[in-house]
Amino acid sequence: MTYLYEGADWDFETLKRVSEAIEDIALNDLKLDVYPNQVEIISTEQMLDAYSSHGMPLMYKHWSFGKLFAREEILYRAGYQGLAYEIVINSNPCISYLMEDNTMTMQALVTAHAAYGHNHFFKNNYLFRQWTDAEGILDYLEFAKKYITKCEDEFGVGAVEDIIDAAHALMDQGVFRYARPPRPSDEEREQRLMRRLAHDRETFNDLWRTLPFRDEARQKKLEKEREALQHSEKLGLPEENVLYFLEKHSPTLREWQAEILRIVRTVAQYFYPQKQTKVMNEGCATFVHHYIMNTLHEKGLITDGSYLEFIHSHSSVVFQPDFDDQRYSGINPYALGFAMMQDIRRICEDPTAEDRDWFPDFAGCGDWRGCLKDAWANFRDESFIEQFLSPKVMRDFKLFALKDEEENPVYEVSAIHDEFGYRRLRETLSRSYDIGVLEPNIQVVGANLSTDRKLKLSHLMHRSVPLDDKQRSKVLGYVQRLWGYDVEMDAKSA
Repeated sequence: MTYLYEGADWDFETLKRVSEAIEDIALNDLKLDVYPNQVEIISTEQMLDAYSSHGMPLMYKHWSFGKLFAREEILYRAGYQGLAYEIVINSNPCISYLMEDNTMTMQALVTAHAAYGHNHFFKNNYLFRQWTDAEGILDYLEFAKKYITKCEDEFGVGAVEDIIDAAHALMDQGVFRYARPPRPSDEEREQRLMRRLAHDRETFNDLWRTLPFRDEARQKKLEKEREALQHSEKLGLPEENVLYFLEKHSPTLREWQAEILRIVRTVAQYFYPQKQTKVMNEGCATFVHHYIMNTLHEKGLITDGSYLEFIHSHSSVVFQPDFDDQRYSGINPYALGFAMMQDIRRICEDPTAEDRDWFPDFAGCGDWRGCLKDAWANFRDESFIEQFLSPKVMRDFKLFALKDEEENPVYEVSAIHDEFGYRRLRETLSRSYDIGVLEPNIQVVGANLSTDRKLKLSHLMHRSVPLDDKQRSKVLGYVQRLWGYDVEMDAKSA
């Protein structure tokens, strides 16, 4: 038997040979649809540098990136944490960075994981297709890096960093969460205003002015409300994207400062789908690398020793500590995603009566490849869990739900992994991945540009949970820095 490689050492010829074998399985067996691949080998320091700048090959300079680099390097050198085996970029071509210190088995694993698993997910999932530009992101980052460097030379590093500091503080509120509605053109807005004026003229009756007991205070209030409504319509309020609003309407920002806000919110929008697909994205890549490495071993293309090394690494990746384990920090997205995708394959091939009851649309269909690819393309974490989490996986993970009410001194276990709790568990877990729960919903609701220019924000609280006072004060300070005038924010339950 001729193996693709033997031992831990590798060279570029071996890497090419293994990559071709992986590509054959990914494209011809799994039928994956991927961007062209660009694989690069990088050093430890380059991996740390990529860590510190959002994992991007090009990024503008900022002190926070250097601070993060120093922290990660100290922890790595001291042995307190390891490094990722790879980083993958959602671009066309899809760029995968592999560590030069990896063994050949690990190079094979991460090639399958990143260059085909993540790559397929990036290209096909609807969120990435809607919100990211894989074709243009690298060119845009190159422009951003050059533009900010130019601004530093012209206006000073301190002035540029002040703007980036404020923009970074608002990155989570610098994205469009929904498809933007079509906005009327200036001509359409003017025509609409003319129609309103014509209607006012046609319906005007001076006799109303002569009626006794006219409530002047109420009339003035109605006029102010009408003016405020027209002003809000002109500004497009309420506006969920705070950075966008500041970029377009801040009375004090200069053109170069507004352009920096646009750069930061473009980067934030690029990463927005990744926040909503952590379980699916990592689950997809882990499922793909597991299938490919097993297929290589079944075909006799890698040794038993290499296969055992792979299993050891894979088991560590999908390890899920129990809730009372000191290592527990939440549900491992690799573990949950992989378990659910393995379970979908089982349901398609060998369903139980329970599976047929829960998943009548695909149980026993036999086409697990098509079923998985449909899920990868059309769901995000929240909806994926709501649709595909099975009782078996709930039992395997020993899931239970806690009910937490502010007025009660103790938690209440509201559901466990049994017949009465399955649906409650699935719904509860699904909601915990809702971006609206994870991030505060803050909107611009008012901006009085004609008088005191005060900016009004509103926090729509989830389950009446307020913002942290310290963080709230800091972020409002950054908003005021970008707006240039007073800023206030109220809070109300959504």
